[in-house]
Amino acid sequence: MLGSGTKRPEAPEKRGEMTHARASGATSTEPVTASAGKPAKTIETRGVNLFYGDFHAVEEVTMTIEPNKVTALIGSSGCGKTTFLRSLNRMHELTPGARVEGAVTLDGEDVYDSRVDPVAVRRLIGMVFQQPNPFPTMSIYDNVAAGLNLNSTKVSKAQKDSVVERSLRRAHLWDEVKDRLDKPGGSLSGGQQQRLCIARAIAVEPEVLLMDEPCSALDPVATLAVEDLIGELKNRYTIAIVTHNMQQASRASDVTAFFNLDETGKPGHLVEMGPTQEIFTNPKQKETEDYVSGRFG
Repeated sequence: MLGSGTKRPEAPEKRGEMTHARASGATSTEPVTASAGKPAKTIETRGVNLFYGDFHAVEEVTMTIEPNKVTALIGSSGCGKTTFLRSLNRMHELTPGARVEGAVTLDGEDVYDSRVDPVAVRRLIGMVFQQPNPFPTMSIYDNVAAGLNLNSTKVSKAQKDSVVERSLRRAHLWDEVKDRLDKPGGSLSGGQQQRLCIARAIAVEPEVLLMDEPCSALDPVATLAVEDLIGELKNRYTIAIVTHNMQQASRASDVTAFFNLDETGKPGHLVEMGPTQEIFTNPKQKETEDYVSGRFG
């Protein structure tokens, strides 16, 4: 059992389950293929409050992020979207003084259980950042393989080659880079670098992908390419994406969650969540209607 109220999976030897052995950093002699042929995972939060020291940044967020769907987190700057996203894979706690109250579970297992290794959580719940961040001193090949090198000591060169090619193909980048895998990742264009970062994230077969404004630094053509890729990746993963682009949220997501920070000084909070078409055409809350219609934000 990982934490109070959670149950150990019946078959803990199956890869892809966040058992205590995996979460504590145990490695396998097999290549990491957690999501291959398996259902995507559900993330649930219950009463999540997020703090930076004494500052209450996000208040009482309860939501379910469903498998095989893209959930967009929208809202004006400063309302806590990115802070909330970072709490889902324990990146929030990397900030000095930051803390989390409430529950975050991955298919019912507590990711904040004291026995769980945060690094293992971040492998199962991968993150793609706003600015493409390939490792500048590494080749394209080594960028994709970086997670494999950290997570297992017994991956053969043939296995690594297979994972790198598969990940680059899934990121729709293989045909563009297959003849220059030894070139620096930083030599690619911005859109290619972001797809390289996505390939790096999925190489270790996470169960969830978190994306923090992954297209904000890209031109319109590269943005559409990444959005198309996200639409394909949801067939394998659970995806949550922060975006300030309303058109992107309406195009690329299945579910939309609207966060707000009101004038009373109340912390950032979840106002409304529902199917994207409903949120954009028939929201239940006036705050949501005002935001998606451009009246504020």
